[in-house]
Amino acid sequence: MDVHQHIFLDFEFSMPDRKMSQRGFFPEIIEVGVVVEEDGSIIESFSSYVQPRVFKTLTPRCKKFLKIKQEDVDGGISFIEFIHYLQKLNKKGKNRIITWGNMDMKVLRENCEKAGLLFPFQGEFVDLSLEYKRFFGDRNQTGLWKAVEEYGKDGVGKHHKALDDAMTTYNIYKLVEKDKEYLNRATPPTIGDRVDMKKLMNLLA
Repeated sequence: MDVHQHIFLDFEFSMPDRKMSQRGFFPEIIEVGVVVEEDGSIIESFSSYVQPRVFKTLTPRCKKFLKIKQEDVDGGISFIEFIHYLQKLNKKGKNRIITWGNMDMKVLRENCEKAGLLFPFQGEFVDLSLEYKRFFGDRNQTGLWKAVEEYGKDGVGKHHKALDDAMTTYNIYKLVEKDKEYLNRATPPTIGDRVDMKKLMNLLA
C-alpha cells in the first residue's frame, strides 16, 4: 500500500558576486532542509550542506548574505548523495512536495540537468506562496516570514537557514489547511430550514 507523504523542502543557493563576472554561472544548491509528514505527524527531518559541483568556491556576497562558510559546504554531502536521498523519499509512496515559491524546484531541475541526473520526484507539486496569495486575495506574493508573522506566529529558528525555513513552511501549510477546513464547513441551517413553515401555518390557522 502506497504511503501518502507531504514533503516540505527549502534550499539555499550559491550566488554570483555583482562586481564579478562569472561566465556561465548558475545557482547551485548548497544547503537543504527537508521535513516529511505522514498521517498528520512529522516522521523525518533532514538538514545538510551540499558541495557545489561546478562553482566550488562561494562568493563573498553569498557567504555574507547566507552566513555560510566555505568550510561548511566543503564538508557537506555531494549533490549526487543528496539526489539519492530524495530518490529514497520518492520511492516511499505518493508524495505532495511543498515549497514556498517556485525557485526551489526550478533550481533542483536545472542542477539535475547540469549533472546529467534524473529529477528525483514524482507527485504533486505545490507552491505554497501562490496558495497563500489566492487564499487571502493578495495582489503580490508574500515572503515566507512575513506570511507567518501575518498569522501572529514566529518563524522557526533563523530565516535563510534551510531546515528552519522548511519547518516554517510546514507550519504555515498547517495553518492555511486549518483555515480552509473551517471555511469549507457547511453553513448551519436556519430556522426556516429546520421547520416546515407550511405545516406550521396550517396548525396556527
